[in-house]
Amino acid sequence: MKIMDILVRDAVILDLASQAKHDVLKELASALAKAESGVDEERLLQVLLEREGLQSTGIGDGVAIPHGKMPGLPRLVASFARSREGVNFESIDGQPTHLFFLLVVPEHSGGQHLKALARISRFFRDAGFRKSLAEATSLDDVFSAIEEEDAKF
Repeated sequence: MKIMDILVRDAVILDLASQAKHDVLKELASALAKAESGVDEERLLQVLLEREGLQSTGIGDGVAIPHGKMPGLPRLVASFARSREGVNFESIDGQPTHLFFLLVVPEHSGGQHLKALARISRFFRDAGFRKSLAEATSLDDVFSAIEEEDAKF
């Protein structure tokens, strides 16, 4: 599975307006709902908040991978967002989060869900990849960085 196949270009946010965890999740949900038919913003926000209630999806190194399963979703979808200032996302390392990769999957897609999460996590282990996303000046730069990383695996 290639991340480029599930990334929704029109839902990517280069400069998040939100500065609080709940607001970031709301902004992510809103952008994806506007760009992808079949995604209900309120339901998605609820799914993301429920997941965050279990444990923060802030994995450290300035990265969070909010994710969840949504009933009625026809396919896996993903989005990317960036906060230049950083957000207290309750990450495991206690540092501000700058890079957000949202993953939403159909309710009954266990295997696909885990494969996509593993792939995204692998991408973000690479400091060069994180730097490319942090320094991207356009959507094209973001997509080039993800496409390049996708080609490695």
